[in-house]
Amino acid sequence: MKIRRATMAVVAAGALALAGCTSDTGSEDEGTSDAGAGDEGDGAEETSDDGAEETSGGMAEGDTAKPDLGDVETMSDTVSFSSGAEEYNAYNSETPGTNSTYNAVVNNQLFSGFWYWGTDGTVYPNEWFGSYEQTSEDPLTVEYTISDDAVWSDGTPVSANDYLLSWASTNPESLGGAESLGFDAVSDSFGVYVPEGLETEVDSKTFTIVFPEPYPDWELLVSAALPAHVVEEQSGMEPGELAQAILDGDGETVAGAAEFWNTGWLFPNYQVEDEALVPSSGPYTLEGAAWESGNQLALVPNESFFGPAPATENLVYRFASPETHVQALQNGDINVIEPQATVDTKQQLEGMGDMVSVETTDEMTWEHLDFNFAETSAFSDDEGGLAAREAFAMCVPRQNIIDNLIAPINPEAEVMNLREKFPFQPDYDEVVAEAYDGRYDEVDIEGAAAKLEEAGLETPVEVRIGYSAPNPRRTDQVAAIKSSCDEAGFEITDAGNADFFETGGTLESGDWEVALFAWAGSGQIASGQPIYSTDGGQNMGGFSNEEVDEAWNTLAGSNDPEVHMEQVKVIEKLLWDNLYGIPLFAHPGVTGFDSTLENVRPTSVQTGVSWNAEQWMRAN
Repeated sequence: MKIRRATMAVVAAGALALAGCTSDTGSEDEGTSDAGAGDEGDGAEETSDDGAEETSGGMAEGDTAKPDLGDVETMSDTVSFSSGAEEYNAYNSETPGTNSTYNAVVNNQLFSGFWYWGTDGTVYPNEWFGSYEQTSEDPLTVEYTISDDAVWSDGTPVSANDYLLSWASTNPESLGGAESLGFDAVSDSFGVYVPEGLETEVDSKTFTIVFPEPYPDWELLVSAALPAHVVEEQSGMEPGELAQAILDGDGETVAGAAEFWNTGWLFPNYQVEDEALVPSSGPYTLEGAAWESGNQLALVPNESFFGPAPATENLVYRFASPETHVQALQNGDINVIEPQATVDTKQQLEGMGDMVSVETTDEMTWEHLDFNFAETSAFSDDEGGLAAREAFAMCVPRQNIIDNLIAPINPEAEVMNLREKFPFQPDYDEVVAEAYDGRYDEVDIEGAAAKLEEAGLETPVEVRIGYSAPNPRRTDQVAAIKSSCDEAGFEITDAGNADFFETGGTLESGDWEVALFAWAGSGQIASGQPIYSTDGGQNMGGFSNEEVDEAWNTLAGSNDPEVHMEQVKVIEKLLWDNLYGIPLFAHPGVTGFDSTLENVRPTSVQTGVSWNAEQWMRAN
C-alpha cells in the first residue's frame, strides 16, 4: 500500500506522518502528512553551523545545497526518471486529491519559489527568485521581495497577486472560512498562522506577513505559488480584480475563484487541453511537452525562465511500476531510479558494474520502538513502570539490528540516539552529549533481569511487538529482540498484522505493549510536539510527563534558535530518562543511475532524488 506524501512547500505545522505500509516484499512506501512529518523520516529540524557564512534566508551554505554550475548551456539530450506507475494528473497539487509524490516530482520543475530543501533538510534560499527578511521579532514580521526578473512563461510577472491567492486558498476565517470560500486545500497553515493576510498592493513585487503568535516553522510557510492571473481570467475577472478582492476582504468575490482553483488544473484525460492555463515559473514547462498517456511525460525547457537554465533539454518522467525499475535502468529505459532499499536491490544494482552508479543515504525517516503506557501494559506506571521499560531497553540489540539489517545497505549507518535530530546533522553530537549517556548502547542481559525483578513483575513477561505486516525487515527486528530479551525474562511475541495502521486497528486500539514503526518529517522545528505531549494527537502510547510538556510549550512558543536547541536537549534527555520509547536507526535509501550522468544527488528529505533534476546532465 502506498501512502500519499505531503509534498507541498506550504506545510501544516505540528504533526508527523505515519509510515510503515508495506508491500508483500517488505519494501516500505513512506509518507508524510500535510503536517509535514510522519511515520517515515521527515522529522528533522533546520540546522546551521555557528559562525558559518549565512545566506539571505539565514541558513548556512554547505555541501547539502545545490551546486553552482555557473552559466549552463542546455544540452540537446534526454534524461529519464520514474517515481512509479501512477501518472501525473494535476498542475495544482495543493488539494487533498492531488497532493501526491507523482504530481510533486513534475510540479517541482514547473514552479520556483523563495527556498528549497537541501539534502539534509536545511533550507536554502533561491536568491535568483527573490529574498525574504525577518524585520521584527515581536510580532514576527517577514518582508518578501520577488525578483524583478521573475516572470511566468507567458510573460506575466510573478507578483504578490500569486501569494495573495496562496493565502486565500487556505480558507482564512477573515475571508469567510472554508464553507464560504470553498477552496479544497490540503493545508490551512497560511490562513491559520497569518490570519490577517498579506500587507501589499496589487501587482507588487513585495509583500509583508505578520505572525500574531510565535511560529518556529515560519520559514517553510511561503515558497512557490500558483498563477493568480490564470485563475482570474478563467473565473471571469479582470486583471488584478482577485488580488484587490483579497486585500479588501471581499470573500464573496474571492469565492468565485474556488471552482477553477479546485478543478481547472486537473488532467483526467492525461493530457494538457489548453497550454495557456499552465504557465511555468520553473526551469521546465508543460507548454510543448510530449505526453504519452500510460508511458511517459517529457518536459521541455522554459524559454522565459529567469533562474539557472536546465542542464538537459528533455526531462522525461516514465510511468513504470517500481518492480521494473532495476531492469529498466539496466536496459537504459530509465536513467535514474530510487528503488526500495533492500539488500537484494543493492546487490542487483552493484552487479551491473561500471554502467551504473549506486549511492546510499540516510533518510529523514527513523525507526523506533514505543512503549504502551495504558494501565494493562506491563510498562505502565501501574504495572512494571520505569524499571520494566529500562529492562527492555537493556536487552534490545540495537547494534546487532544495525549490523545485520541496515549496514549491508549503508555501511555508514549507526544506531540513532535522538528523535529530533539525525546522525547526519551537524548539531546531532552536541545534543547527544547533553541528552544520552550511552546506557543502552550494549546489551546487558543480567542488568535487564535485575531490572525486571525490581519491577516486581512475574516472569516471563509477555511483550507483544506490533507493526504493520508483512514486513520482512521488521519481522527480522522482532526476531532479534526476542532472541535477546527472552533470555532476560521477557516473552516476546511477534504481533505484526495487516491492520496495524488502519482506523480502529491495532495501533489505535492499543492492543500491544511495544509498537514498531517509523516517523517521517520535512524539516520542521515543532513537529514532534503532538507525539510526546500529554494530550498530543500522535501520542500513540499515552505517555505523560509535565516537564516534557513544559519544554515543548517553551520550544513551540519561541522563534529563537537558541531556545529551540536548549529545549531539544531538555526534551531528549527527559525522553531517555523516562523512556518514552527507543530510537533505532535512520532509514537507508538507495539510488541507482546511469554512470554517464552528473549531478544526480540522493537526498534525505521527501522531495526524493529528482529534487535537482534540472541539473542532471551527461558527462562530456
